[in-house]
Amino acid sequence: MTAHPATAPEHRFAAFRHGAFSRFWIARFLATFSTQIVSVGVGWQVYDLTRNPFDLGLVGVIQFAPALLLVLVTGVVADRFGRRLIMALAALVETACAAALLLLTYHGLASPLPIFAVLAVFGIARAFFGPASASLVANLVPAEDFANAVAWNSSAWQTATIVGPVAGGLLYGVSPEAAYGAATVLMLASAALIFSIPKPTQRSETDTSTAETLFAGFRYIWGEKIVLGAISLDLFAVLLSGAVALLPVYARDILELGPWGLGMLRAAPGVGAIVVAVWLAGHPIRDHAGLVMFVFVALFGIATAIFGVSTIPWLSITALALIGATDMVSVYIRETLIQLWTPDRVRGRVNAVNGVFVGASNELGEFRAGTMAALIGTVPAVVFGGIGAVAVAGIWAWTFPQLRKVRRLDGRV
Repeated sequence: MTAHPATAPEHRFAAFRHGAFSRFWIARFLATFSTQIVSVGVGWQVYDLTRNPFDLGLVGVIQFAPALLLVLVTGVVADRFGRRLIMALAALVETACAAALLLLTYHGLASPLPIFAVLAVFGIARAFFGPASASLVANLVPAEDFANAVAWNSSAWQTATIVGPVAGGLLYGVSPEAAYGAATVLMLASAALIFSIPKPTQRSETDTSTAETLFAGFRYIWGEKIVLGAISLDLFAVLLSGAVALLPVYARDILELGPWGLGMLRAAPGVGAIVVAVWLAGHPIRDHAGLVMFVFVALFGIATAIFGVSTIPWLSITALALIGATDMVSVYIRETLIQLWTPDRVRGRVNAVNGVFVGASNELGEFRAGTMAALIGTVPAVVFGGIGAVAVAGIWAWTFPQLRKVRRLDGRV
């Protein structure tokens, strides 16, 4: 039967025809938005208390560490129990953490240690939230609408990560309590929306957990070269091209833009990503998906190198927007491939591993950029990273021919 044009899978808003996905999309936006408010508030508050930049590094590490330490547990939980339930419970724990920060702030703080303790619990909740939410999308829409859902899901995340920090800064300017109070309400609304999603069909394992069960995600990734290539491509490309960590140097010393310019530089990649995400929602990639992904990873590296050498503000902002735009194309293809090429019974474990790799690449990429900038200078460090990303695209295209030859984003080569 031929689908009616208004409801064809390629329709720009195809994923939103499914009410469960619409609720999920809003819930994930609210969760990410409130997380950004918390991150901005905690950063300001900790630095106000200690005036030690090292403590700001601890804020990030404390939130990322649970995802790494619990990678074998969070994936199994997402596969063995209802992903909707795990996601909602994690959101409730995050709500409690935001409320705890509100109460601690209201009663006064003399040390950042209570904040670090709350952030540790917050990080644990996020460690469970990530694999469950990433895996749940495939249970909410049919395969023909999944690529569209990935594009819109990415746009929700990108929009929240751009607007969230701005809202967090403004709210914290009013008062820390205003920031944490808003985060508490928004996260609670997210949890309520997730609970309202009808229970989706999910293939779960019922056997007793064993070492084989725990490591099933790693084993599947290693055996499925398309998934291994997609995950490792992101890991090494981002690891080598972490220019975002050096934006304060460019804003202050190279482009001489000041604090307002730093805000424009930080927003540019997200703006580029959102524009492309919306475009992809209406114009899905129909053929040669693997080859397109490698081309755009290479373009991502070229845009990074251009930003590295630029001393002209408008060119630097344009290059950053291109970084976000090209990265969005590769993310769209990679995430679609990973979800559709992974069996539902191990999807949570695979997403847990993927989440750790993505987080590690971002954290280690910033460390790589900062270390190289200290050794050889900021501009050479960024340019080297961009050239490295181009090299990774070429090496991976040769090493993973199965991934290069993928044509359609529906699980078929």
